[in-house]
Amino acid sequence: MKQISAEDIVMNLVCNGGDCRSKALQAIRTARAGNIAEAETLLEEAQKSLQAAHHFQTDLIQGEMQEDGEPVEVRLLMVHGQDHLMDAMVVSDLAYEMVELCKELQALKNQ
Repeated sequence: MKQISAEDIVMNLVCNGGDCRSKALQAIRTARAGNIAEAETLLEEAQKSLQAAHHFQTDLIQGEMQEDGEPVEVRLLMVHGQDHLMDAMVVSDLAYEMVELCKELQALKNQ
């Protein structure tokens, strides 16, 4: 089995982190439009992408960023990947809270 390169891991951080962030923001917009069920589905999809990104981050950390037994130099791309992951985590957390607020507002309107 071929070992995944540090660069591939970082690209997965960027892609999955970006996907999480996009779906989380889409969930907020969808909840604001009143479609709570769809917003919750988008949050679940965002969470899956976040978990995938976190898995790759864990691989990067546990491997102590080594490739072929040699330490890998920390590059701007790696920092960029970590930024994407952190951004996704924050947006995901806020999206959950905002969807809950939209649910509460919708319940108040229906009273």
